[in-house]
Amino acid sequence: MIRISFDIGGTFTDCVLHDGAGGRVLAHKLPSTPADPAQAVLTGLDALLGQAGLAPANVAAVLHATTVATNAVIERKGAPTALITTAGFRDVLIIGRQKRYETYDLYLDKPEPLVQRRHILEVAERLAADGTVVESLDPASVDAAIERALASGRQSVAIALLHAYANPTHEQMVAARLAERAPNVPVSLSSDISPKFREYERTNTTVVNAYVRPVVDRYLGQLQDALKQRGFQREMMVMQSNGGLVSPALARRYPVRILESGPAAGVLMASLVGEAVGARHVITFDMGGTTAKLGAVDDGQPAIAPAFEVDPVRYRKGSGLPVSVPAVELLEIGAGGGSIASLDMGMIGVGPQSAGAEPGPICYGKGGRQPTVTDANLVLGYIDPGYFNGGTMPLDAAAAAAGIRQHIGQPLGLSDGEAAWGIHLVATGNMEHAMRLVSVERGRDPRRYALVAFGGAGPLHAARLARAIGIPRVVVPAAAGVGSAVGLLQAEPRIDVSATRLMRLEAASVPAMAELYSELERRARAELALLSDAGGVRWSRYGYLRYAGQGFEVHVDLPDGAIDESYPARAAAAFHDAYQRKHRYRDEAGAVEAVDWALVASLPRPPTGEWRFAASADQRQGRRNAWFPEAGGFVETAVMARASIGSQGIVGPAIVEDPDCTTVVLPGDLARIDASGHLLIDIARDRT
Repeated sequence: MIRISFDIGGTFTDCVLHDGAGGRVLAHKLPSTPADPAQAVLTGLDALLGQAGLAPANVAAVLHATTVATNAVIERKGAPTALITTAGFRDVLIIGRQKRYETYDLYLDKPEPLVQRRHILEVAERLAADGTVVESLDPASVDAAIERALASGRQSVAIALLHAYANPTHEQMVAARLAERAPNVPVSLSSDISPKFREYERTNTTVVNAYVRPVVDRYLGQLQDALKQRGFQREMMVMQSNGGLVSPALARRYPVRILESGPAAGVLMASLVGEAVGARHVITFDMGGTTAKLGAVDDGQPAIAPAFEVDPVRYRKGSGLPVSVPAVELLEIGAGGGSIASLDMGMIGVGPQSAGAEPGPICYGKGGRQPTVTDANLVLGYIDPGYFNGGTMPLDAAAAAAGIRQHIGQPLGLSDGEAAWGIHLVATGNMEHAMRLVSVERGRDPRRYALVAFGGAGPLHAARLARAIGIPRVVVPAAAGVGSAVGLLQAEPRIDVSATRLMRLEAASVPAMAELYSELERRARAELALLSDAGGVRWSRYGYLRYAGQGFEVHVDLPDGAIDESYPARAAAAFHDAYQRKHRYRDEAGAVEAVDWALVASLPRPPTGEWRFAASADQRQGRRNAWFPEAGGFVETAVMARASIGSQGIVGPAIVEDPDCTTVVLPGDLARIDASGHLLIDIARDRT
């Protein structure tokens, strides 16, 4: 079975082909085309098929991860959107949450709502928290709100009425009236998108979905048409933020679910690589051209969060737009290969601004004027200017050095090497801080974890990061530079449905629990019906529970089996165990309250067979000067291809070059290749 995946990033687009019969894996990396993302995809797929000697009709599956939805939010290039809400709650998006992410910043930047206040429209109605109708929906106010939305040229509408998670009737009535007036205007209902309590988060999630829906719908529709014209016969599948695949129809209806699709695929790949090398506990480190993403895998399972934030200010928690959909837990910072270096009051700063794919770093020769992390790594000798991206993108080292000298070196009185090292060190320091947040500050002991590094720039910084926080081993997977695209091929279709129902775990709640799970299963099966093959469904349950009286919840994997008199006790036992793991405390006698209930429907992926990553035909071996402060600056360093290392390994300093990425091995560290082609770096103990 031939399967192809492609991951569109901010700087590069990665394409991977896997032949399940023979295990062959081919990869192709090329610059993204932000003006028309599909252009890079089609070019990459043509190159892969040409390399494999295959036709589009031979491909059994096409899998896709994209940043189109995320970029539309960050760049504020979504569709003009209106929000219809309950009278008196017009300012929910503007008020947000009172918690400040910077307590003493008098000029705090709050996330700008995606809908301007004049396009937030009120209707007369009111529901109680349990869904009881307090005030019936007023049809005249509905017609007035719809008229204003259409008259102002809104192309998408979000409907988020108070307590609609408990009773969707009023939202459905508004949507039905809008469909009569404007059947071509897409509508997003909070009771459908995020049927959970907490008004701000639910409303914002619905608005984000409405804001990006026309953009994603148009993009995926055009891409599907282009693939069909190329001769691809199987329907494309799209990666979600939760690490599962979904049909294009669902992705176009619920684009809020695919905001973190690429990073989620990378974490999935890292978890499987960790298991293959005997590491059940993994810190994932994905550094591309625009950002660095860090996550964690505990006991072989990626951590899943109930919500995340889009476009945070300075990447601080609480500073972005909250989105209440399940997602692989990640911390993202503005530190990629294209992150721009600058001076602020005589200090070097890196990011979060990025040169992106266009114009890119100075060394690309495409008009970039400001030095970036990639320019610094080139000047430091870590990157071969003639072998970047497998030799397909020659770099201008002299221009990179001149740019660093002008903007950093001369103002600070530093040599080119010292200035470049300063940029590299600051970028690494930013990522070190983020890695401590993911590990130490969340109760994870780095000494028990391996660091799986991937992305085009991740392996350049991984060993120094591991050394800084005490991680004993770095794993650079085969085809690390296209790691997220590899992860796509290992994903399986998955649908999460959830709802808020506050209830105590006690015998009296059993009928309500059974009714709720029946409703969740009905919703899940309705979405499964949109998949081309929905056989062999696996069901699992989870929820967010708390001790009665608390204001925060804990993720709990809830037991399977019948919802009978024994279920509350079994669910409570699972909660006590989860609470103990997270907070080192339990209260067996305490009353337990469930807040959010969720059901997961997943489908087994087709057997993937073996994975034989194509080795580079260029068995590079040589030496060049590279900067290692441990050795006093520039030092002659061994340079070799991954296949040249072998199981015996090599002691750093060394540079390992792959067509899609470059790995730096620090002095004293031991690098070797395992049977699967993964590069293992054991960090020297006296240096951790």
